[in-house]
Amino acid sequence: MPQAKVLSGKELRRVLDYVATRPHAARNRSIILLTHWAAMRIGEVASLRVGDVVGRNGAIRTEIRLDAARTKGRHARTVYVSDKLRKELTAYVKSLDDTPPADAPLFTTQKRTAFSANSLCQAVNVIYARAGMDGATSHSGRRTLITTLAQKGVGVRVLAEIAGHRDIRVTQAYIDVNEEMMRAAVELVG
Repeated sequence: MPQAKVLSGKELRRVLDYVATRPHAARNRSIILLTHWAAMRIGEVASLRVGDVVGRNGAIRTEIRLDAARTKGRHARTVYVSDKLRKELTAYVKSLDDTPPADAPLFTTQKRTAFSANSLCQAVNVIYARAGMDGATSHSGRRTLITTLAQKGVGVRVLAEIAGHRDIRVTQAYIDVNEEMMRAAVELVG
């Protein structure tokens, strides 16, 4: 099975522009950006509770702590939330009718129930398909972030921690080596 498509900045903007025209735009934008800007797996996003993201003071946390039960490898991890992502999540929480209690799901379906990992995966895959992103899946955000950071020179050990990988070989497989990266590499000679 081929790996999920790595999106360019232009392609991500195209997806977000599409999301903006659809119902539940704030929710879907936040879901997509958690995968692209925090390298969260879609199952981790589906498992989020309001209290994981919103502190008691009402501010978006700078770190999301995921216990072992909510991660693929059953190892607790910390997800770091950039200032840019915090602004997006703040806008999403403000878009809610009322701030739900801390133990409520952060993202809910039209029926106001929590997404399962599978149903959220399917929803994100439909968004990508309708936005015209052939080959993009709910895993595209993780691959895009890891590839982008590698291209900017972030070391594989740091990338592995961000992705929640215990083995850097797994992280290396996520990096989509492209022409731009190879051209920049050969320019370092000299």
